[in-house]
Amino acid sequence: MIQQGLNEYLEYMQKEKSLSDNTLESYNRDLTQFNRYLIDKNVESINSVNKTTIITYLMHLQKKGKSAATIARSLASIRSFFQYLLNLGLINEDPTYNLRPPKQEKKLPEILTKEEVDLLLSQPTVDNFIGVRDKAMLILLYKTGIKVTDLIGLNMDNLNMDLGYLLLNNYDEDIVISMDNCTLTCLKDYIENYRYKYINKDDEEALFLNYNGNRLTRQGFWKIIRQYSQKANINKNITPMTLRHSFIMHSLGSNTNINKLASIIGYSNITTIK
Repeated sequence: MIQQGLNEYLEYMQKEKSLSDNTLESYNRDLTQFNRYLIDKNVESINSVNKTTIITYLMHLQKKGKSAATIARSLASIRSFFQYLLNLGLINEDPTYNLRPPKQEKKLPEILTKEEVDLLLSQPTVDNFIGVRDKAMLILLYKTGIKVTDLIGLNMDNLNMDLGYLLLNNYDEDIVISMDNCTLTCLKDYIENYRYKYINKDDEEALFLNYNGNRLTRQGFWKIIRQYSQKANINKNITPMTLRHSFIMHSLGSNTNINKLASIIGYSNITTIK
């Protein structure tokens, strides 16, 4: 009876929900494993499955070394199945109701050593538009710890090159970040020698442009950092957030004031690294 219900459910999901083959395969795999568990426990009727059965099954998966993500997905598949049965009136209550999946452990962010940061930042060539622009972006991201969305969203009026600071005004309170001489030098080279050559319209506000003279996108910057990561041959999964995390950790290792650092990166709590 259970197997028949599973077959009918999967057929329904395929016809009515227009799910991808991969999603359907995940449902099928999760529910097939659950059915095998029920068979091993001599549970022959859907109506015999209760909340204790589900909890015991989740504990069974945990003992087998399944990750929290896998267990959460399995619970979601089982819950969907029982919701289907409930809607058809084949069961009186959903045994997964109010059950929560185990909390997934947050992975520690990838951190670069200072030597690896130097290696990454040395990859762009500095004799053309792309290289000079990319160098300025990477250094600005690392040296200030701003978010990639802030980096991409920067306009020319966010910069004060004379006083050497960066203004982020898309938060509840304006955030002013000082820039060191290295960052200012790279930005000055990009702005004075290259940016103006690629501007499409006189009133273009974006600081960092692509070849077409438009604002560089977040996806475009991800490709850029992936390219230089591969070129540097650093055996780590480097993303734009990696430079932010590295900035934070390297700053924490110095004499930087914690409250000042929290203010710079836009957090009230320095332990919240996102």
